[in-house]
Amino acid sequence: MKLILTPGQRHDITQAAELTEGIHDCELLGDKGYDSDELVNNLRARNVRVGIPSKSNRKVQRDWDRHGYKSRHLIENFFCRIKGCRRVATRYDKTARSYLSMVTLASILVWLL
Repeated sequence: MKLILTPGQRHDITQAAELTEGIHDCELLGDKGYDSDELVNNLRARNVRVGIPSKSNRKVQRDWDRHGYKSRHLIENFFCRIKGCRRVATRYDKTARSYLSMVTLASILVWLL
């Protein structure tokens, strides 16, 4: 599991290359925010099955596994569970380093339980 903290106004796709670094021969699920030809081609070159739906404004819609995408709710459930930790949900920590440490700790607890 990898976690990268970005500013709230920054788009998630900016960290996609770093998050997917070292991933081979598996399936990757993501939301429409990760719909990028560069990312998808990079992942497919590493034999990764991509489950990212195309944005509605894309001229040529890309094929994707609708059935496999249904399991993406597990990812959303993970975020919901770590936000059950009040300190993570309200971001009490003043520095990014301490906040990321708390998110990491909450993630470990979710993973273990």
